[in-house]
Amino acid sequence: MKKSSSPRKNPKKNKRKHSKPWFWRLFFRLAAIGLVILAGWTVYLDAVVTSRFEGRRFEVPSRVYARPLELYDGASVSAGGLLRELELAGFRRGDGVQTGTFRQSGGRFVISSRGFRFADGAEPRRQLSFTVSGDRVSNFRVVAGDASPIVRLEPAQIGGIYPAHKEDRILIRLEDLPPMFEETLLAVEDRNFYDHSGIAPLSIARAMWVNLQAGRVVQGGSTLTQQLVKNFFLTRDQTLIRKGNEALMSLLLELHYDKRDILETYLNEVYLGQAGSRGIHGFGLASQFYFGESLANLELHQLALLVGMVKGPSYYDPRRHPERALERRNLVIDVLAETGHIDAAQASRAKGRPLGIAARPSYSENRYPAYIDLVRRHLARDYKEEDLKSEGLRIFTTLDPLLQHAAEYSVRETLDGLGGAPTEGGLESAMVVTARDSGEVLALVGGRDPKFAGFNRAVDASRPIGSLVKPFIYLAALQQPQRYTLITPVEDRSFSLVFDDGRRWEPQNYDKQERGDVPLHSALSRSYNLPAVRVGLDVGIDKVIAVLQDLGVTSPVPEYPSMLLGAVSMSPVTVTQIYQGLATSGFNTPLRTIRQVTDAKGEPLSRYNLKVDQVADPAAVHLVQYAMQETMQEGTGRSAYRFVPGSLTLAGKTGTTDDGRDSWFAGFSGDLLAVTWVGRDDNGPTSLTGASGALPVWARFMSQVPQHGFSPVVPDGVRYHWVDPAAEALTDEFCDNARFVPFIAGSEPTATVSCSGRLQKRLRGWFEGLFQ
Repeated sequence: MKKSSSPRKNPKKNKRKHSKPWFWRLFFRLAAIGLVILAGWTVYLDAVVTSRFEGRRFEVPSRVYARPLELYDGASVSAGGLLRELELAGFRRGDGVQTGTFRQSGGRFVISSRGFRFADGAEPRRQLSFTVSGDRVSNFRVVAGDASPIVRLEPAQIGGIYPAHKEDRILIRLEDLPPMFEETLLAVEDRNFYDHSGIAPLSIARAMWVNLQAGRVVQGGSTLTQQLVKNFFLTRDQTLIRKGNEALMSLLLELHYDKRDILETYLNEVYLGQAGSRGIHGFGLASQFYFGESLANLELHQLALLVGMVKGPSYYDPRRHPERALERRNLVIDVLAETGHIDAAQASRAKGRPLGIAARPSYSENRYPAYIDLVRRHLARDYKEEDLKSEGLRIFTTLDPLLQHAAEYSVRETLDGLGGAPTEGGLESAMVVTARDSGEVLALVGGRDPKFAGFNRAVDASRPIGSLVKPFIYLAALQQPQRYTLITPVEDRSFSLVFDDGRRWEPQNYDKQERGDVPLHSALSRSYNLPAVRVGLDVGIDKVIAVLQDLGVTSPVPEYPSMLLGAVSMSPVTVTQIYQGLATSGFNTPLRTIRQVTDAKGEPLSRYNLKVDQVADPAAVHLVQYAMQETMQEGTGRSAYRFVPGSLTLAGKTGTTDDGRDSWFAGFSGDLLAVTWVGRDDNGPTSLTGASGALPVWARFMSQVPQHGFSPVVPDGVRYHWVDPAAEALTDEFCDNARFVPFIAGSEPTATVSCSGRLQKRLRGWFEGLFQ
């Protein structure tokens, strides 16, 4: 019997039937997982985009400005100083008609100012004409613009307080753009900006075709939105993942924000060059950096160069590669002509213009790092560090660029003369200059190399002050007029102190000599040690410390007798603070570097007004000032007159510590107070005294600066009398030993001495008086 056969199944065919459902199930599962991941990633990128855009978009550094130069008939400025200041503020030689240029013919100047928004209002653009002769401005007039007897030039930007990543920018708004700028940018970088949704595939294809036709890269395919995303959010890595993120974030950015908002952000974010370690971001800063002008003032050929540089700021750097930059600029101008934005004649004129790049960047690294350091410390009392680095504050300081230059020159030239070329362990110096009556810090030098942003000796070098403490010892004594006057005899005789632990202290004069009794004014002007210690011990060390603290010393002062010979350490800034009290007749006048602070829009935030407090008897301070003037005429400071004219009345005090480790000088004229220190960072000995080290730095500086002599107002309760100091008695004006000395009323001598006539001197004085 034959068995019936059933159809046999093909195993391969059956496997294929079962494989299709399995494959698609896996595919759809992976696709679903991918969609979930993509959705999650999109949500994450969306949060990144919105949080950055709706938060703080830019970290804008605070900008620090010097004081503005005021020009008017009678203003004190030399022709050389004016040229230096104009250069510092970014003015360039030209016809004096174009904004930001000046013309000089001998002492005749024509300046076209840029205008500037100060905290108290805007200073408009003006064209000025005047003559500089004998360090004075004359024939001052406003040729064009609003008339004014006084004109403030734009202050020089002396530095900034920067974000950690070293970026810098000047924010601009769309309404501030010059004509043709937006058209130029979009014609070259993104012609369909207002039509696409963040990415533009057709633009990419068109750019490829144009580049093929031109035989070189003429257009890019990325939209402005994509470029912004790349600069704002992403790295520059050329990977598929980064490109995908760029496209997705561009779509999200366009979804959330208006085109105008995106464009404005791009204008402020785009990278356009490098200044040392600091990136130049945004067209606002690039305009200043390359042309020394605000963007609103640029002409067509300048705008074309900036737009052309977007493609490659380093490759087309006009300072390093002017030929490439010129070719790229002209190509942009051709694009404008091809798109109908300008005609052929305009294009020809624009292409015929030179690049016009400023010889020096109008912005560079901080010019005065030591001064900026002190500014930051003063700002720290009112502002957070993060705000200073990112809120775009405008800080108007008291720095005088001309005095700063003179101070730097004096330090460098004097040290070169004292110690030869700079060497490790060689001489260093610091200098602080203030306005005598206000305490404004006008100049500050932190070391031999003023551009070095390291150890700031003016602020941080705390060194023993030596004999600089002596005026404060005698001030404490002279505030007791019933006991001490300028002619009170003080003992210049050696003595010793034995402490409880058996130690013996025997102070000596610098020259190891003793002179017996000497008048107090001579003991101070000649800086004798023994009388100073005796008077300090008699008055009380605590009283001397109280005087120092009242005048601004905030750190502890050791209550040891050696403090009376300057065994107390202070920085040059602190010394300046206490000497400010002597220069201002007993007022505690806090040093200040800041006049005003405004926000990025120019709205005032803080005004740092002058604050003073009378802490010492002005009559006693006047007596100390008298002895400090004598120091300059007859005492340890008299060598200053090798540098300055003898007619300039000065007051000052030398200071020297053991082995000449620290050489100090502090002194003032009618306008300026300056403190100088010379020594070694390793505290090694030198052969210098205050008179041979620090004083030449001080005097060289004073000799370069136009100023008035010190002529103090005699305070109420002070009377001048002719006296014979040795006899402690009133005497006649024409006696040999007569000296015209101030006394606090009631403390003058009651005894009198005669010089037996001296008739010829009296007759001569009477005769000379007829012609006065």
